[in-house]
Amino acid sequence: MSRPTGMNASLHAALNTFSQVPWEDLCYLVGEIMYGGHITDQWDRRLCRTYLQELFNPKLFEGELFLCPGFPAPPDLDYAGYHSYVDERLPAENPSLYGLHPNAEVEVMTTTSDSLFRTLLDLQPRDSTEGEEATQSSEEKVKGVLEELLEKLPEEYNVTELLVKTDRRSPYTLVCMQECERMNLLITEIQTSLTELLLALKGELSVSPDLEALQMALFYDRVPESWSRLTFPSTKTLAQWFGDVLSQCRELDTWTQDFVLPAVVWLSGLFSPQSFLTAVMQSIARKNKWPLDRTALCVDVTKKTKDDYGHPPREGAYIHGLYMEGARWDSSAGVLAEAVLKELTPAMPVLYVRAVPDDQLELKNTYECPVYRTKLRGPTYIRSFPLKTRHPPAKWVLAGAALLLSV
Repeated sequence: MSRPTGMNASLHAALNTFSQVPWEDLCYLVGEIMYGGHITDQWDRRLCRTYLQELFNPKLFEGELFLCPGFPAPPDLDYAGYHSYVDERLPAENPSLYGLHPNAEVEVMTTTSDSLFRTLLDLQPRDSTEGEEATQSSEEKVKGVLEELLEKLPEEYNVTELLVKTDRRSPYTLVCMQECERMNLLITEIQTSLTELLLALKGELSVSPDLEALQMALFYDRVPESWSRLTFPSTKTLAQWFGDVLSQCRELDTWTQDFVLPAVVWLSGLFSPQSFLTAVMQSIARKNKWPLDRTALCVDVTKKTKDDYGHPPREGAYIHGLYMEGARWDSSAGVLAEAVLKELTPAMPVLYVRAVPDDQLELKNTYECPVYRTKLRGPTYIRSFPLKTRHPPAKWVLAGAALLLSV
């Protein structure tokens, strides 16, 4: 038998040195050294650590540990015996083997189906006939969509006039002005590109590659890349996305009337939710004369909906527009609970966010829940919210529980 080398040699030596298995050291060795350096996302690294903590356990040798539901840890066997044990005893693959809810499989199948049908749609000719009557040509369809968008597109915000309305330069006011400026950039791009495409369809302007890409996006009900670059990530169709843009404008119209914080802020409708949450912390820190670097964001989940509030809180803000994936919120108990089958992304009640000194933030019996912009997660990460739970946080880590701003 060959002697172990490298990391294996160190591990072999450590196991022979200690009278008991150093489980904590093993978790660190494997999770942070052997694999940790290859995992760049902090939430993926947390998942890796959680799996190790669940599997590297003293119960592994006590016959009490199940590696997954229906699959107890094997007894002391030789190499061939372990192979036979896995082949004979391992249950059929399903989400529960990994700690996921059955909804995860439903979501995967739904996403795969959507992708398949989108591909089939892309393969269809844009100008086709059916029977004796010709269907609407691609140019006619695009022109109809184009004209409808131009008709509904709101006007840009006059930032100069808005600045005259108030002499207060509070963190909330600055966030509102930044949102208006970013909305102006988006409206300008939409207006300009649609106008150019309309001229091209009339034959008054040559069709460039950018205009052709815009035309294709309008035909297939997708958000054009030139527009999506100026806003936040979204997986919605063009019609749904443009509806959100109009809703954003209505929210800004209300906010810019007197620059009073809305009773409940639509967090999903902000270009930069991070800036707003930072403004919440800055506002309270200034009021109480706390150092900003020693404050933390506290999140309380209420039992109410947006329509139940008529004015903002004295400190902090009420926010809505979040959805839970991988779990659900039990409003009666005020804790995270097991998801309901086929309810993939239940809406959250209104959340109350405020700042507190970091040494007063209560994190006992909470799950650090990441907040993402879309189901794609990854680069759409916003921040994390501590949510109350009666189960060990590892349950929700393995379930992939997260808050989403858009579904």
